[in-house]
Amino acid sequence: MLLQQIINGLTIGATYALVAVGFSMVYSVLELANFANGAFYVFAPYIVVLLYASMGWGFIPAFLIAVLATGILGAMMDRFILTTIRNHKAQTSSSMVATLGVSTVIINGLIAVFGSATRSLPNAVNIGRIYIGSAIMTGNQLVIIVMSVIIMAVLSIIVYKTKLGSAMRSIAQNQVASRMMGVNVNRIITVTFLIGSASAAIAGTMVAMYYGSVDTTLYTSVSVKTFASAILGGIGSVPGAMLGGVIIGMLETFVAGYWTSAYKDMIAFIIIIAFLIFKPNGLLGHRKLNKV
Repeated sequence: MLLQQIINGLTIGATYALVAVGFSMVYSVLELANFANGAFYVFAPYIVVLLYASMGWGFIPAFLIAVLATGILGAMMDRFILTTIRNHKAQTSSSMVATLGVSTVIINGLIAVFGSATRSLPNAVNIGRIYIGSAIMTGNQLVIIVMSVIIMAVLSIIVYKTKLGSAMRSIAQNQVASRMMGVNVNRIITVTFLIGSASAAIAGTMVAMYYGSVDTTLYTSVSVKTFASAILGGIGSVPGAMLGGVIIGMLETFVAGYWTSAYKDMIAFIIIIAFLIFKPNGLLGHRKLNKV
């Protein structure tokens, strides 16, 4: 029973971690909480439902198009809305409200097109089961865990080992100095939104396949848990987001398995409150120094 709960927790935690990584990438660059991340998480599986389940496309092309479309949507949000706000030197709170507005438009647009009823997503992964002692790991669980680990590793390499990542980190330190060094700040920020939105799309699609369905109510749940994961790990820290997502997934799985599923969503709120009070920098976050 314990091993089975660990496998289930790792599966869900890996998807939370993947969404939280995209969230933290944006926050580390702009110190902006992107509340549209949850909407991107839901948007992609609906595109897969349309292309794969309704129109009969193959799963792989439907999945790739959904991820690409979601990434472009995130980039467009930054390019046409948030960049304008930044150019007007508005407060960060204005950008946060804008992302909340975009998420509302996306969710209501999905309801208008697909309806409010739950839509089914057929399983495209048929690789059998793996037996680990008395525990069972399904093909979907294996794919989710492996894909999440690979994607998070790739994102970590991008952030810490590439010129793009160096530009992201330099912008996080000082946007003015970055411009003086020749960094196209707005372009790097837009690419960051594209990557973050695409990672949320991948996670959302994998979870929809895991449960065999998708509906817009997932938006609220994943938004809160993404935020909790980022705070737990250290908001703005990519490794912290990974760790936080896995811990949140494990905790809620154990609560559902050994207590009751009615209270599993409460865990995210408890963690947010507790860490904001006692350890606001999170597990792997660093205290920010204000220079004068």
